[in-house]
Amino acid sequence: MSQEMDPKGLIREAYRIEGITLEDCRTIFLDWALGLPLEADNGAAIRAMLERYGDPEHPMTQVLREGLSGLQSPRRRGGWRGRSRSRH
Repeated sequence: MSQEMDPKGLIREAYRIEGITLEDCRTIFLDWALGLPLEADNGAAIRAMLERYGDPEHPMTQVLREGLSGLQSPRRRGGWRGRSRSRH
């Protein structure tokens, strides 16, 4: 399953890069996430990567966990729906 969730091997390679920074991992994560198929369950894909590669000391693990928690946190809607209707 991890092969199909990481077809380009971006996450795998990130874990192999010695001295990789948190910022580098965030960039790689974004590229990886944008490359997932539209029908993919992003949470399941992140969990699969954590299960396969999740070294607790590696910055990519932190980024993957942030991505997973970001999926669970509701965000304020932008635009007119996010604003209060009474403005008098």
